[in-house]
Amino acid sequence: MREVAVVAFTQSEHSGEDQGLLETEILAPVIGAIKERTGLTRFGFTCSGSCDYLQGAPFAFVSALDTVGAWPPISESHVEMDGAWALYEAWVKLQIGEVDTALVYGFGKSTQNDIRAIFTQQHDPYYLAPLGVDHVSLAAMQARAYMERSGAKEDDLRAVAARSRAAGRGNPFALDLPDPADGAGYDVAPLREHDVAPLTDGAAAIVLAAGDKARELCERPAWITGFDHRVEPHSPGARDLTRSESTRIAGEKAGAAGVDVAELHAQFSHEELILREALGLGDGVTVNPSGGALAANPLMAAGLIRIGEAAARIHDGTAARTLGHASSGPCLQQNLVCVMSGEK
Repeated sequence: MREVAVVAFTQSEHSGEDQGLLETEILAPVIGAIKERTGLTRFGFTCSGSCDYLQGAPFAFVSALDTVGAWPPISESHVEMDGAWALYEAWVKLQIGEVDTALVYGFGKSTQNDIRAIFTQQHDPYYLAPLGVDHVSLAAMQARAYMERSGAKEDDLRAVAARSRAAGRGNPFALDLPDPADGAGYDVAPLREHDVAPLTDGAAAIVLAAGDKARELCERPAWITGFDHRVEPHSPGARDLTRSESTRIAGEKAGAAGVDVAELHAQFSHEELILREALGLGDGVTVNPSGGALAANPLMAAGLIRIGEAAARIHDGTAARTLGHASSGPCLQQNLVCVMSGEK
């Protein structure tokens, strides 16, 4: 396997309100910043992650290439997923050995759409989607089942939300959210408003590089030592919602044991508890020091940001071994784990 590392990461300032910007306008400053940071204007491979449903147009991701610069022609690909899965594709491309650098980005604009209605389209089209069950209602069912199985209480969920929001206040890219209040109303019981990640517009970009090129571009590269993703049955009724078996397997394959910091893509407070259990993260592991998705949740970029934030801890020398996690689909259906390490 080739040595491949995250050498640069940047993201947009996230807003919980529609700023009147197009997806390309949100993305353009991010791409400009990552090029300036690396000194590169062209990359061996480019891969993006987004969702056409958010923009309401087919092949909407093509317009984003204007921000990258597609002439002279570039080698480019796209996944209709969070940018974390685009990162996986780019990592595989680098493993083939044809290129030494890759630009990966994810972007989404969600504040102007009825996201709960849109997300019903990812469900089974014959039985579940016609019922109009939104992803928050399914998450609430999962939270209730988990609480009954584990004995967790609503106070445990509120503690996760409070810690995430407190950490987010130290992150200039997160929203400034108040501490969860005891009397906060329910969104869908048992999930209260603070237990649900705030939808935001935003974008993020990561540059991967292999071998000596990574050492040339970054003083302390975040070397990817393990990378894996797994998927569970499409129907929520066909799996144990109180556990995340796909995360457990991906974590084992990626070598998640012994990390200092874990950035988990938990879009609901109970999901962090499920993911902690699946990955075997003890009290000695710092979880979501950036605030996580509960502090800012730009669709199609939040998972990529988790990997970027984990890599940033290695770049600045505050951690030696980190984990970035991304999820997609209802009730933690698909999970990706990326483990990174500083150079010994």
